[in-house]
Amino acid sequence: MKDIIHSGRSGLRGLQYTSSTSRAPGFGEVKIQLKSAGLNHRDLFIMAGRTTHDAPLIPGSDGAGIIVETGEGVVHPSVGEEVIIHPTLGWTCAADVPIVPEIVGGPTDGTLAQYIIISAENALPKPSHLTWEEAGVLSLSALTAYRALFTRGGLQQGEHVLIPGIGGGVATYALLMAVSAGAKVTVTSRSEFKRNEAIRLGAEQAFGSHEEWSQHNKLDPVDLILDSIGQALFPQYFDIIRPGGRIVMYGASSGDDLNIPIRSIFFPQVSLIGTSMGSHEEFIQMLQWVEHHNIHPVVDRVYALQDTAKAFERMEKGEQFGNLAIRIPDPR
Repeated sequence: MKDIIHSGRSGLRGLQYTSSTSRAPGFGEVKIQLKSAGLNHRDLFIMAGRTTHDAPLIPGSDGAGIIVETGEGVVHPSVGEEVIIHPTLGWTCAADVPIVPEIVGGPTDGTLAQYIIISAENALPKPSHLTWEEAGVLSLSALTAYRALFTRGGLQQGEHVLIPGIGGGVATYALLMAVSAGAKVTVTSRSEFKRNEAIRLGAEQAFGSHEEWSQHNKLDPVDLILDSIGQALFPQYFDIIRPGGRIVMYGASSGDDLNIPIRSIFFPQVSLIGTSMGSHEEFIQMLQWVEHHNIHPVVDRVYALQDTAKAFERMEKGEQFGNLAIRIPDPR
């Protein structure tokens, strides 16, 4: 099979377009011919941390395709079914939180290949209203956004949500889901293009800088903040959050050393909540939400498998709005 291997060097320099042998599925496993895959910032973090001593790895956590073979003991799904991959391994119930969830694409081989073998329970029916490219970029970012908004953030209809740094996959899904839940959404971005795209997708307000959005006369008090930025913005959140509000943290792109204003937390009884990825239970709930509300992922660009490194370069520069998809060629 054709695949993308990360080996020998850290970062994007370790990516190689190669051919390798695909094995047969074992007990309880299925073999999927992938039609599409998606990229996540997690892939960049993993590749940056790998060394010359690490075994070759196929990156990628998102993917969708067709079951072509099943192992012993598998009842569902069956050969020929169109499926989407739930990338979190071994996390069944939302309440049973692992310290660090294991994910497809590290430690196990991922989706940037013509075939993948995974546990049958991690292959769920593909939402019928999605194209292959849309389904291929859904899994990890949409799951992370769903858990952040609903399981951890407790979002209710009519609440005000702030999503700083709009443009990445998780933030874009959070915007779509919050709008579909009947929330008021405000976003921020230094990019005028990204602000305009967010308004087009349903955001009510889009600001370009902290000086703009932190002014009380321009921004109504916020009930829920989804934070992926970290130290660069965190102290300013207390200027605009409502008493009893929630800050849900799922990233730290600007660094994780926070100078936390303790009194600004306990006097207004603000909740600081961490979240990461999501469980099998939440993945099913996310798929149901996407189908019920007819949500379509925002696909920024589609790349051929051999051009995966170019797609990662675009992500690394923060140029994309939405998700970067990889089209997987059919085996010949």
